[in-house]
Amino acid sequence: MNILWFLIIGIAAGWIAGQIMKGSGFGVIGDLIVGAIGGLLGGYLFGLLGINFGGLLGELITAVIGAVVLIALIRLIKRA
Repeated sequence: MNILWFLIIGIAAGWIAGQIMKGSGFGVIGDLIVGAIGGLLGGYLFGLLGINFGGLLGELITAVIGAVVLIALIRLIKRA
């Protein structure tokens, strides 16, 4: 069941981050990948800062912030 929640949060976070960043979108699979990697990135960054969000909403917020950072990095690399 945890993997199912991870996928649902990943898709939602990737889609929300795409909406925030006003991009062309990555499709469902791309949103899942961006959201999942964003969740890991967000968890790592917040862990370094000593910040911990609890619960489902906290995990979604962490994943969205991480996905936004990831999209910004991808766009920065594409421009170079």
